[in-house]
Amino acid sequence: MEFTKMHGCGNDYIYVNGFIEEIAAAKKPELVRRLSDRHFGIGADGVIFINRSSEADFEMEMYNADGSRGEMCGNGIRCVAKFVYDKSMTDKKSVSVVSAGHIKYLDMTVKNGDVDTVKVNMGTPILKATDIPVISDNEEVIDEEIEVDGTIYKMTCVSMGNPHAIIFMDDVASLNIEEIGPRFENHLRFPNRINTEFVKVIDRHTVEMRVWERGSGETLACGTGACGVVVACVLNGLTEAEVTVKLLGGELHIVWDRAENLVYMTGPAETVFEGEIHI
Repeated sequence: MEFTKMHGCGNDYIYVNGFIEEIAAAKKPELVRRLSDRHFGIGADGVIFINRSSEADFEMEMYNADGSRGEMCGNGIRCVAKFVYDKSMTDKKSVSVVSAGHIKYLDMTVKNGDVDTVKVNMGTPILKATDIPVISDNEEVIDEEIEVDGTIYKMTCVSMGNPHAIIFMDDVASLNIEEIGPRFENHLRFPNRINTEFVKVIDRHTVEMRVWERGSGETLACGTGACGVVVACVLNGLTEAEVTVKLLGGELHIVWDRAENLVYMTGPAETVFEGEIHI
């Protein structure tokens, strides 16, 4: 099977051209786990299959490193745009990509014939607790208490196609995320597990973030998480609606257009290497 290793701000995935490679759906979870293993496989935060679609220009079929299916990946979908353009699967600089039934629209900036950065219309943030989902007595979860391992945190929950709990902190650099991340991910208040962002606000236009992603652990970046963070910042009165989100793997530019109620994400997409592996 041919593959391409790509990343957006260090959030790395293995990309497979589903137009060419035909793999039975039942075999994909185990294949994903094997390929994602950083010691015995290629190594990645997951695998993304790029398929034909009757709803959009392309389909993104995304899997986390543990073989579970993911609904959306902001960094991953930018790389999908780069993949299809750089490989001449399209000559359009604006494409639509569907993932788990949700269509996103992407605009590419091309330099020297290859895609450099991608702007994604990430859609409308979902704030209703039952739709995220998160168990709560309130219709929306904004600055709400949650107890994890005997400690009380304040969380704001947002879905950008997948669920996020945002926790604001004075310091994220020294956070023992390997210990606390799984506690949030598997907390009883999150029926479908949760992605958790731990955030330090630097100023009205800049935040720093670390993320624990369900099914993958700590990653160097999370595009949907960065979008959710900016929405949470605005809802809590902490920043403006245009913010640079600093992640371990780089920076993303996020804008929440309040008039349209749409979130836009702009960031890099890079190819690391290509190869072939026996499956």
